[in-house]
Amino acid sequence: MPSGYSTDAAGGVLTPERVVPALFQPLAARSVVMAATPPDRIFDAQGGAPVRVPRIASITLADPWRSENTLIAEVDPAYDELLLLPTSLKSLKVLHRLSNELARNSVGNVEQLIGDAFIAAIAREVDKAFLTGDGAGNTITGLANESGIQVVPAVGTPTVDDLHDAEGLLMAANGDPTTAAWFMAPRSFTSLRKQREGAGTGSYLLQPDLSQPGRMMLLGHPIFVSTAIATNTGAGTNESLIMLVDMAQIAIGRDLEPRLDVLRETYGNWDQVALRIVARMDIGALNAPAIVKLAGVLA
Repeated sequence: MPSGYSTDAAGGVLTPERVVPALFQPLAARSVVMAATPPDRIFDAQGGAPVRVPRIASITLADPWRSENTLIAEVDPAYDELLLLPTSLKSLKVLHRLSNELARNSVGNVEQLIGDAFIAAIAREVDKAFLTGDGAGNTITGLANESGIQVVPAVGTPTVDDLHDAEGLLMAANGDPTTAAWFMAPRSFTSLRKQREGAGTGSYLLQPDLSQPGRMMLLGHPIFVSTAIATNTGAGTNESLIMLVDMAQIAIGRDLEPRLDVLRETYGNWDQVALRIVARMDIGALNAPAIVKLAGVLA
C-alpha cells in the first residue's frame, strides 16, 4: 500500500502539521557483523560473479629441519576455497511507494527519511542472516549454522567458566584472541553485565573499552549486541545463543550493500514515487572451528 495522507500509519504523521522531533532520530545501528569484520575480509564481487576465496585446508611440515647443504623437503598443502555469492543466492529486495503530495508537503526530505529507516531495517535483516541464517531456499547460511564450527550445548545461564571455555576452544582451533569478538542478544548482554567476580561482590565482569567510549569488553574481546539473535528458540522457546568468532577468519562477499534508489517515473501514472532498496551479500568461514557457539542460553 503506497503511503499518503489517509491515516497516521499510512504517512499522515509525516505532514508538516504532525511532524515531531522524534521522527528525525539517528539511524539504527548498521550491521554489527559488517562492523566487526576487518576491511580486508570483505570482498567485492565483480559484476555479481561468485567470489572464490582460496584457503589451505591443511598443511603438514614433515621434518623441516635440515643441515647445511642438504636438500630442503617439499611441502604439499591441501588447498581449498570458500565460495561466496553463488549465482543461486537470492538478493534482499524491498519496494515502497508514496504519493508525490506526501513527498512535497512533508517537513524534511521524506524520501531520505523513509529510505534511511528501510536501510536500517534491512541491515538488521542482513545481521540475522549473517548470524543465524539457515541457508534454506538459496539464502545465506549464517555463522551459527556453518559446517564444522564448535558447539557447546545446553549452556543454560552462562557463567564466567563457560566464556573461558569458549575462548579456550577458539584458541585450540588456531583462532586469534586479538581479532575475536562476541555476538549475543540484548538479554544475554544484560545478564552478563550484572555478573561480578568472586561471589558477586567483586568488580563487574564486563568492563568498558577506554579506547572506544560506549564499547564494552568481555575477557578482552569486543561485544556486539544484536536483536537479530533470537531469544525464543529451542524446545522451550526461551533459548538463545552466544558466539565467539575470530573475525579475521571470516569472509564477506559483497555484490550490493543496502542501497536506496528513488524511482520517479515507474509509477508516474499514479503520481507516485517508489523507494527501492536492494542488498546482496554472503558470509562464510575460512576456518570454521574458529567459531564457537554457546547454545541453549537461557539468560
